[in-house]
Amino acid sequence: MRFLLPPARRSRKSPPSGRPQPRGAAHEPPQATAPRWRVQKPRRRRVRPPAREHQFKPGQSGNKKGRPRGSKNEATIINELLNRKIDIRENGRARKISVHEGILLKFADDALKGNPKSAAFLLNRKLLVESSEQPANDVLDMDDRKVLESYVRQLEEKFKKRGEPE
Repeated sequence: MRFLLPPARRSRKSPPSGRPQPRGAAHEPPQATAPRWRVQKPRRRRVRPPAREHQFKPGQSGNKKGRPRGSKNEATIINELLNRKIDIRENGRARKISVHEGILLKFADDALKGNPKSAAFLLNRKLLVESSEQPANDVLDMDDRKVLESYVRQLEEKFKKRGEPE
């Protein structure tokens, strides 16, 4: 990228005159002037930290209108909404349940009325919850056991060689 400078100004010492020169006057060679537009190469800028007086003070942020303290992200807001207690009447009795439980009750009622999407949703959620509750299987396969035993043997040989005097 080239940077262009504005045209050079003429000096005030010799203003141009619009009058023609007399015939006998000596012809002066034109003065050497800079080209109308100078082409300047871009300079490399050194990247440095700002001067001390322009750095942020301790305990002071550069983003003054940034996220205010105590503001909540979307996950927190959703959790608060779903855990909020609501009153419902069930079989003539009033009781308090969470919004999350109320939504699942509504899905269950719709599924019992014959809505296949509600039934599929509830059954998928049940499978997901059951699969996440199962403990991890700690039993190693035979292949894994062989790999670990060979690795242990290699380490034992390595440490025996170090212990022997050379």
